[in-house]
Amino acid sequence: MSEQQQPRIGIIGTGAIGGFYGLMLARAGFEVHFLLRSEYDAVSRNGLRVNSTEHGELLLPEVHAWQDAAQMPQCDWVLVGAKTTSNADLAPLINQVAAPDGKVVLLQNGFAVEEQLRPLLQQNLHLLGGLCFICVHRSAPGVIEHQAQGGVNLGYHSGPVSKEEGYVIAQQGAALFQLAGLASKAMQHLEEARWQKLVWNIPYNGLSVLLNSNTAELMANPSSRALIADLMTEVIAASTACGYPLPEQLVQGMLKVTEAMPAYLPSMHHDYSLQRPMELQAIYQAPLDAAQAAGCAMPKVSMLLQTLEYLSA
Repeated sequence: MSEQQQPRIGIIGTGAIGGFYGLMLARAGFEVHFLLRSEYDAVSRNGLRVNSTEHGELLLPEVHAWQDAAQMPQCDWVLVGAKTTSNADLAPLINQVAAPDGKVVLLQNGFAVEEQLRPLLQQNLHLLGGLCFICVHRSAPGVIEHQAQGGVNLGYHSGPVSKEEGYVIAQQGAALFQLAGLASKAMQHLEEARWQKLVWNIPYNGLSVLLNSNTAELMANPSSRALIADLMTEVIAASTACGYPLPEQLVQGMLKVTEAMPAYLPSMHHDYSLQRPMELQAIYQAPLDAAQAAGCAMPKVSMLLQTLEYLSA
C-alpha cells in the first residue's frame, strides 16, 4: 500500500472494542493513534494486549498513546469505541482529531446513535455506523479478552457526498478491516443493519442483567430461551413496520449462532456490575420510539426496558 493510500487511524474510546480493532489495524501496518484517559499510564508502560481464542496472545508493545485530543495528529479515519452514553461529550474530541474530510465510524450498539451525534459534528466530516459482531471484554487496564468472532460491517450515514459516494467510502472502510484479517463488508442501508443487530442485542443485553446470566445459561433454560425468541420476534416486527423487513428465520439463525458461542456476558452486564450507565436510550428507548411512531407495539421489549430502568435507578 502506497503512502498516499495509507490512512492514519484514530481510536476514541480504547476499551474492549476500540482496543481490539485498533490493535488489529496497527498489526496490519496502519498508523493508529489511541486516545486514553484512566488507562494511559498502563498502556504507555506495558503496551496493549489482546488474549484471543482465535488469534492467540497479541501484544502491541509500542502504542501511539495520547491523553489530550488536541495533541493528537489529525486522523483520516476516527473509530469511536466508547459507549453511546458519552457521545455528546466526545463530539468536541472527534472534531479535534478528525482530519478535513475525515471519516468517523461509530463502533456502537443501539439505534439512531448517528442522528444524535450528527448535529454536533463538523459538516465536512463523514459519519458512518459500524456494527461489530464480536465477543470481547476488558479484563484489566490495557488487557482485552477476545472470546469469539470479530467481524464489523459499515454503513454510511451522512456527510458532504451523495448516497452512492457514501457507499464507496463504506467499502473503503471495510477494506481496512479486511486488511487486518477481519470479516467486513459495506452495508447499503445502515438503519436496516442496526435493526438486525438489535434482534440480538435487545434480548441478550437486558436479560443478562435482569437474570444475572451469561448467554449459555440463558440458552440452556427453556423459559428464558422462549422469552429471547419472543423479544427477537417483536424486534423483527418493529423493523418491518419501519420499512425494513427482516426474515422470520433470522430468529432461529441467531439462536443457533448464540448456542455455538462460548458463554458470554454482554457489555450491558459489565456496565451494570461496574455501576456504569447502561445504554438504555440507544438499545431500547430509541427503537421503541421508532416502532411506536410506525404503529407497532413491543410490549415485552417495553417491559424489559422498565425493569432495567428500575435497576438503573
